[in-house]
Amino acid sequence: MNESWMNQINWSADGLVTAIAQDAATGRVLMLAWMDHEALKLTLQKNEAMYWSRSRKKLWHKGEESGHVQKVKEIRLDCDGDVILLQIEQQGGIACHTGRASCFYRSLQQGQWVEVDEVLKSPDEIYKK
Repeated sequence: MNESWMNQINWSADGLVTAIAQDAATGRVLMLAWMDHEALKLTLQKNEAMYWSRSRKKLWHKGEESGHVQKVKEIRLDCDGDVILLQIEQQGGIACHTGRASCFYRSLQQGQWVEVDEVLKSPDEIYKK
């Protein structure tokens, strides 16, 4: 496949692009991560979200440990070319390593961050070491 579409992405100086995972059915934003060229190519090939883990400095297949794989339905690029939007189907209904549906589970209320989404499954159960 011709990869000229990759040249239309405004990659950061460190070769990354912001990636947002959004539930294709509900529109809820589930998480934000980063992709490098290889992660994006593999995401397209596998139809499963692959990211670049900045903390681990390696490719990360979402769900590789938890089983909470993200099945990709559509890939979009924003107007500035610097954000990828993945329309996904979240396997297991949990996107966050805290065991919640979304990483955006805190709401600013009267100057305090309040946890407004419940833990669906304990991280200890998800990540059995």
